[in-house]
Amino acid sequence: MGGVATPDLAIAVSDAGALGMLSGVVGGDALAGQLDLVPDGATVGVNFLVPFLDREAVEIAAARTKYVEFFWAEPTHELINLVHAGGALAGWQVGTHDEARAAADAGCDVVVAQGVEAGGHVRGTIGLLPLLDEVCATVHVPIVASGGIGSGRAMAAALVAGADAVRVGTRFIAAIELGAHPDYVDALCGATADDTVLSTAFGVGWPDAPHRVLKSAIAAGTALGAAQAWTPDWPSTSDGTAVEARALYAGQSVGAVHERQPAAAIIEEMTARAETILRRSGR
Repeated sequence: MGGVATPDLAIAVSDAGALGMLSGVVGGDALAGQLDLVPDGATVGVNFLVPFLDREAVEIAAARTKYVEFFWAEPTHELINLVHAGGALAGWQVGTHDEARAAADAGCDVVVAQGVEAGGHVRGTIGLLPLLDEVCATVHVPIVASGGIGSGRAMAAALVAGADAVRVGTRFIAAIELGAHPDYVDALCGATADDTVLSTAFGVGWPDAPHRVLKSAIAAGTALGAAQAWTPDWPSTSDGTAVEARALYAGQSVGAVHERQPAAAIIEEMTARAETILRRSGR
């Protein structure tokens, strides 16, 4: 979740029995400070955007967490070896089966297959289920399904399709532990999958990187004209005016966002529904 991720959310997700993620994009010193807040024994990992990579931060993450993940570049042995040297497992989020194969060949312990349904920055160009089908036939390490998963039904579908786990992003924007601006959360609660669009509009500082946002954010930014910044920054509670014109990231799972909830309640709701569906299907 890039700069959206916070220690409070990661810890709450961990406490609920899932893997909470922090963002390495904040840099080494800030990441170390965030990790100081994580209780001993909490299951937390760190995600890095390779175009903004801080090698020192990778070393810190590898030494202090159990899982380090990379995104937005071709997988490399060098980074995977750096993570393993620190004692952590290494993962790579990919958008194609070729990238998945490269990640496994580079020594990744986990591959995250991201479908085009995902919110935020999107690497792939095809839907999650066909991507999963290709990736499952390509690699033999654990596979995490990412993109468009915000309900127990979607979670069950991904697991039946061959994923070993799922990643949830958009749904957690409305978690009470995250400092998303109330107007942002309200926009998510009123949206459906058709209200999102894949765009490069919010590309200042990171051009030509497709990202899925609410269509309304682009319309609001266009209406502002020269006053619009078009940066990829998301609106936190400290932001003031023109929140509606900021990068309101949202995946096609946004229709599952109905209200602010504790992270634990989101996880419990999704897993309980998924377990019921899988049990009925004999799995």
